Amino acid sequence: MKKLSSWMLALTFVLALSSCSNKQSGNASVSTFDSLPYPDWVKNAVIYEVNVRQYTHEGTFKAFNRSLPRLKELGADILWFMPIYPIGEKDRKGSLGSYYAIRDYKDVNPEFGTKADFLETVKKAHELGFKVIIDWVANHTATDNVWVTQHPDWYVTDSLGNIVSPFDWTDTYQLNYANPDLINAMIDAMKYWITEFDVDGFRCDVAGLVPVTFWEKARKELDAVKPVFMLAEDEEKNELTENAFDANYGWELHHTFAAIYKGEKNASDIVALLQKQDSIFPKNSVKMNFLTNHDENSWNGTVDEKFGTSDKVFAALIYTLPGVPLIYSGQEANCKKRIAFFERDPISWNDTSLFHFYKDLNFLKHANEALFNPPYGGEFAVVANDCPEHILSFVRKGASDIIVIANLSASPVSFTVIDDTALGMYQNLSSSQVSDKITLGKDTPLTLEPWGYRIWTKAQ
Repeated sequence: MKKLSSWMLALTFVLALSSCSNKQSGNASVSTFDSLPYPDWVKNAVIYEVNVRQYTHEGTFKAFNRSLPRLKELGADILWFMPIYPIGEKDRKGSLGSYYAIRDYKDVNPEFGTKADFLETVKKAHELGFKVIIDWVANHTATDNVWVTQHPDWYVTDSLGNIVSPFDWTDTYQLNYANPDLINAMIDAMKYWITEFDVDGFRCDVAGLVPVTFWEKARKELDAVKPVFMLAEDEEKNELTENAFDANYGWELHHTFAAIYKGEKNASDIVALLQKQDSIFPKNSVKMNFLTNHDENSWNGTVDEKFGTSDKVFAALIYTLPGVPLIYSGQEANCKKRIAFFERDPISWNDTSLFHFYKDLNFLKHANEALFNPPYGGEFAVVANDCPEHILSFVRKGASDIIVIANLSASPVSFTVIDDTALGMYQNLSSSQVSDKITLGKDTPLTLEPWGYRIWTKAQ
């Protein structure tokens, strides 16, 4: 739902072209989570968001199935399907309507195929080792959902008794969670997709608009059927991730990245954000980090519009900072268009320039325990350098530490690592050759190209 309001790890450094004199004092760290809240298969997972309508020219489950081997090669782990349910016809927006105006919670959109088709998709995905989560819209229904006539008391009404729409979403009606029968019906519908289709969890639309008590009750009952992964489209209600959701959105990190590209913020703002999040969010929650998703792409701009030539460095950070990375449909194909939301607008898959870039990032995420999701992965700690406004340097501490250094500016930057704890010999993760090793030291100035980054591990 719309919100309110080439893998190339370079092997050498270039000559110093500019320098910074600001000093960064000490190490800042973000602690790891201290519980194991989610299924084991989430610990080093990458989420891939599937927009069935636009994924192929046919726009069907069966056509999407042809892409499963490619997504396996890419290294995706969790397939998140945008809403697959029938879309309301009354008050429909555009010719095809919004995926988030649901007419029936226990059926599939005939535009995509049949229930049997979706079941086949889930089975094929599971056979290839994927997990499948589906979008869930608990805040509102289509204005012609069967509940409107059968259970009008399940909806919010105004002073005249008229059912109301949330915000400007005039193709939907707001549900009333003061009604216990609604709560039971909604949980029953969620269970249906677990028992009948073997889905592995839910991404929950505008989760913060639905009472926390509902989500906590739902999570308890769903886990009794099958342990699930729950992702909240929310970043404001901290309590959602206490007992209901495993992960929520990293919007603030996304917006910070975009602001850095525009010159409105700098590298030190990322450190400040991580420290703030560590102080306010439950220790058992994980962030889903992203460059784009269906909302950002359709309503706020493409990756190219928002990040330009900085897209690779921010993608590398999404994979190396704590959190679950997300890839949206077409992102790995360098999609440069805002995909239409209410109409057919198929993605072009002709550009393969970024496929191996994301494939290698996925391999990096899977193969290095330090990059696993909290609490399995390594602790995040800042590595001090003498240019903290432009150079973000940090370590993910584990059995084998991983050091990441990124130039978050449009100019070449010369800097020096001044952190005693990080000094030593490192090797590029993409090679074990001697020429790919580097020494980090106080007397060893380094230079990074504009929007450049390096990822190393301690040399053996």
